Amino acid sequence: MFVTGSRRDALLANLAGRAAEMHQGRRLRVAVDGVDGAGKSVLAGELADRIEAAGRQVVRASIDRFHRSRAERYRLGRTSPEGFYRDSYDYQRLCEFRLTPFAPRVSGRFRVAAFDHRSDLPVAAPEQVADPDAVLVLHGIFLHRPELREHWDFSLFLHVGFDVSVARCAARDGTPADPAAAGIRRYVEGQHLYFREARPWDHASVVVDNTDLAAPMIIVPAKLGFDPAER
Repeated sequence: MFVTGSRRDALLANLAGRAAEMHQGRRLRVAVDGVDGAGKSVLAGELADRIEAAGRQVVRASIDRFHRSRAERYRLGRTSPEGFYRDSYDYQRLCEFRLTPFAPRVSGRFRVAAFDHRSDLPVAAPEQVADPDAVLVLHGIFLHRPELREHWDFSLFLHVGFDVSVARCAARDGTPADPAAAGIRRYVEGQHLYFREARPWDHASVVVDNTDLAAPMIIVPAKLGFDPAER
């Protein structure tokens, strides 16, 4: 999906400019966080394009190459919201293969994947080397968990109400369009657990309201008088 709009273009130019100017001469780690259907992958791709156009190498990544095994993901049951939040991803491997290699004064040797959740098998991804000033742009859910926060040099949290995000997932994947539907309880309630425990909007460098894809805007939730966890 490609989204256009003057306000979106202006926002992306602003964010890309800020990221491209940060820590010149060393590697940079950028996170794009948000619930399923928030628009993470599209915005991350557009952001990466603009940072690349500014002259820095960009390594594009998704947390979805770092799932845990099926047995670990569903140890609490296939419908468990707690299992979704706590057991979906292998954060140790994510840090080892992707995040730590982009830290200052390290080798820059990274791997793009650790596990294929479809085959439920580990992936023997070849080692690659990032440029000394490369920018990692990684999108995914739960990226402002406590064990990941220290790794981000610049991070976004995309705020979208569940009525909007669930409808987008329904149009894309054929999942239920009602946020209260039993079939998606694992995912919606798992995100609520993340919100309560991690409050990602309090730790992101920038919070973006991505409800209107053509006109996203930077927001400060506390100043607007609402708590994203309640939406």
